[in-house]
Amino acid sequence: MGTYDTLRQIADSWGLLAMFVFFIGIVLFVFRRGSKQRYEEAAKIPLKNGSED
Repeated sequence: MGTYDTLRQIADSWGLLAMFVFFIGIVLFVFRRGSKQRYEEAAKIPLKNGSED
């Protein structure tokens, strides 16, 4: 088996696992406790008038 085939098998299995763990980390970060207020404030930024600093 060549180097390419070995690296491809590693990328197919461990790469998928790494992307899945990264995705779960992002989901947990977004839905963590206490983040709702921060996201609600960020959602209102486009609606604010520029003179209300």
